[in-house]
Amino acid sequence: MPQTNGTDVRDAVEEMTRVLDPHRDRDWSVPAGTLSWSCWTTAAHVAHDLLGYAGQVTGRPDDSYLPYDLRVSPAASPAQVLTVVRACAGLLAVAVDAAPPDARAWHFGPCDPAGFAAMGVAETLLHTHDITLGLGVPWQPPQRLSALVLGRLFPDAPTGVAADVLLWMTGRGELPGRARRTSWVWRAALA
Repeated sequence: MPQTNGTDVRDAVEEMTRVLDPHRDRDWSVPAGTLSWSCWTTAAHVAHDLLGYAGQVTGRPDDSYLPYDLRVSPAASPAQVLTVVRACAGLLAVAVDAAPPDARAWHFGPCDPAGFAAMGVAETLLHTHDITLGLGVPWQPPQRLSALVLGRLFPDAPTGVAADVLLWMTGRGELPGRARRTSWVWRAALA
């Protein structure tokens, strides 16, 4: 399985922008799918996580997350929030690609740059799915990116169509013959 990298982070955010930007003038205060967050808050959360992961990769703390946070102005439009997401994705992509593969930073254990990239792709794809549900926009995560996320973060995933399996693994979808998941944890830290 290939390692997730900065290009994959950029690809995930380009897909998020491609599918959501045409709907930037809609009401993003509606819930994002089954989440209690609004579509706007969910998009801002993606930016927050991408920036947080970039900080971890560059700061390389070994016992916790760095004590900083992203605050997106509540007055930001959905289009502006998507721009913030793209900016934070760019920072993560550069951080991941610049870091040596043997670098480690904390994410509930030691995690390598490829693990942070995989988490960035996962956050982007999964929350894009949540937002599209909230806005009533049909969309499935791309197969290639879904397969990368499954390979790194969910090594126990069943076989099947990667996007469907990813959504099932995270409690967002159904798989024939399997109960819907109500809890899940991904494994980004290395053993």
